[in-house]
Amino acid sequence: MFLKSLFSFSGVMVLGLAAIEATALGAQTAPATAPSAAQTAARPAAVANVAPADPFPPVNLKFFTADSPSTATVESFLHTIWGYDENRSWRIEGIQKTSSPGVSKVIVYVSEKGANARTQSTGFYVMPDGKHAIADTLVDFGAKPYAEKRKLMQDRANGPAQGAASKDLLLVEFSDLQCPHCKEAETTMTQLAKDFPSARIVHQAFPLVGVHPAAFQAAAEGMCVAKASNDAYFTYEEAVYATQEALTPEGTAKTLAAAVTKAGQDPAAMAACAATPAIKDAVNASIKLAEDAGVDQTPTISVNGRMMPASPSGMPYETLKKVVVFQAGLDGVHVDTPQPSLTTLGK
Repeated sequence: MFLKSLFSFSGVMVLGLAAIEATALGAQTAPATAPSAAQTAARPAAVANVAPADPFPPVNLKFFTADSPSTATVESFLHTIWGYDENRSWRIEGIQKTSSPGVSKVIVYVSEKGANARTQSTGFYVMPDGKHAIADTLVDFGAKPYAEKRKLMQDRANGPAQGAASKDLLLVEFSDLQCPHCKEAETTMTQLAKDFPSARIVHQAFPLVGVHPAAFQAAAEGMCVAKASNDAYFTYEEAVYATQEALTPEGTAKTLAAAVTKAGQDPAAMAACAATPAIKDAVNASIKLAEDAGVDQTPTISVNGRMMPASPSGMPYETLKKVVVFQAGLDGVHVDTPQPSLTTLGK
């Protein structure tokens, strides 16, 4: 089986953010020119995270022809995206100039630890700004690739929230109340709140208006419910998901009114609130936040700026939990490692 694309989460060797299958790169062809002085000086003598029984080809400095990024930056980046998986090892085998000025090609060999592990190569291109890389998709790059999006979430994620007041560990779910996978993710968000009481968990509206006609209205009335009572919003959300199939052109108004009533609010007042320009602007601002963060599907969860699939079908819960603990550690936030959940044991 070919290696999944560098930034995808599916498969045995989980490697990043998109779910597109990519062909392994195979043998690399590198120029025979000598590495520059800057690249040679920047490259450490040995790269970390190599299994004791070394499965990788020897490093050849002739494959390091680009002055930027440094191997230290690439190593930090790989540790950030892959380090939560203790069964993965890797080695940087090349950082090469390309014909495009300022664009560098990074070649990495990856393996699983243990007997009979397969070793495969993959690669990606680092852009001249040093902040983005392209494999099968454009991703944030650098020693701390998620720092800017973490700050973005801290500054602008203002949806209904659970948990801690502190934003040191900030989990932001982008969801659409008419999205079936978001309904699946409700159990994930509930379990995260139980497992990480020190986290602040924000539910941010991202109605996919071109796909789900009732989603914008559901988000608007949800914002009005949250404005009246933050805690009431979660009762409203649960009620909408429970009757999601009734969000039809004929049934939406009645379905949302019933959910508002279950949340202890007045349906007529919430519908009037949802029709105001201020609430419509707030929903659009939440959509803009998702777009600015590069969110292109629901449900997506930001873990201190690190974008992840939130539904169980997108990522097993125990893997998501490991990533939360790992990312918190990278950001200097201490969390107690939760025990395996009874609902996820054996999965």
